[in-house]
Amino acid sequence: MKKIRTEDAVGHVICHDMTQIIRGVTKDARFRKGHIVAAEDIPVLLSMGKDYLYVWEKQEGMLHEDEGARILCDLCKNEHMEESGIKEGKIELSAASDGLFAFDAARLEKLNALGELMIAARSNHLPVKKGDKLAGMRVIPLVIAKEKLDAAKAIAGTEPVMRILPYKQKKCGIVTTGNEVFHGRIKDTFSPVVAEKLGEYGGQGMGVTSCGDDPKNITAAIKAFLADGAELVVCTGGMSVDPDDRTPAAIRDTGARIISYGAPVLPGAMFLLSYLGGVPIMGLPGCVMYAKRTIFDLVLPRVMADDPVTAQDLAKLGNGGLCLGCEPCRYPNCGFGKGGV
Repeated sequence: MKKIRTEDAVGHVICHDMTQIIRGVTKDARFRKGHIVAAEDIPVLLSMGKDYLYVWEKQEGMLHEDEGARILCDLCKNEHMEESGIKEGKIELSAASDGLFAFDAARLEKLNALGELMIAARSNHLPVKKGDKLAGMRVIPLVIAKEKLDAAKAIAGTEPVMRILPYKQKKCGIVTTGNEVFHGRIKDTFSPVVAEKLGEYGGQGMGVTSCGDDPKNITAAIKAFLADGAELVVCTGGMSVDPDDRTPAAIRDTGARIISYGAPVLPGAMFLLSYLGGVPIMGLPGCVMYAKRTIFDLVLPRVMADDPVTAQDLAKLGNGGLCLGCEPCRYPNCGFGKGGV
């Protein structure tokens, strides 16, 4: 720090908060630490009794907190995000469109481990709406060594640490299994639930094919949707280990690559995810029909944003994979599915 006359302080950075007291009107910090003095600030400072100021003496190789925050923001932001102005050395990011908020957790952890800087984000792989707050970043001290930010750049690399992935307008086919539905013994209450959830993310329905419990018919129905250009196929029911539940075998017989049959999530343990030529094919357990939130709600946003889901991704969901069935439901602003992502 150095001490200078207030009249000479334009363009300099204040090193501590300065409180202005006007009886009956205000008693608050009029100028915050890190504020860059402007010409119009001089009369105000003088009226506060500040004939001299302690300002930051710029040194070679050191950056102001605002410069550091700017660098951190640029490392994190992608084209579907909007940023706030810099306030007290902090920048916040928000969503410029609906989509899936995702970030590289490993890079984020390494950045925060550098010390003297921080980046705080919402949960990973979170469906967000336009305008939702996503993350905030700042430098902790007033000034920081440039080499620290150079290290942050090296960790971040050339791709943004954070992304908003807009949802795709996928053509979606639904295959309903079960002889009870196929023969009209009961009404199909499963596929309407699935269709509604698909629509939340821009899914374009191609219709519903009911084909009973014959695995050959299920396989044929899936292939028919694919031949018609389906970009996602969802099979409802027949996912348990009972001998007459044939959907997993029928999906496998399409030639699809099975990512996982089973997931550490309740409700939704008997979930199946596979890909055939890049097209996701899901097998949904019966809980999706009646439970408010299930494994389907955790995986569907990623699938609709073309964010590939791996077996390891599903395994991580066990940490936070127990839905508590809260009333009212607050998903996605709750802990369901958030612990391991």
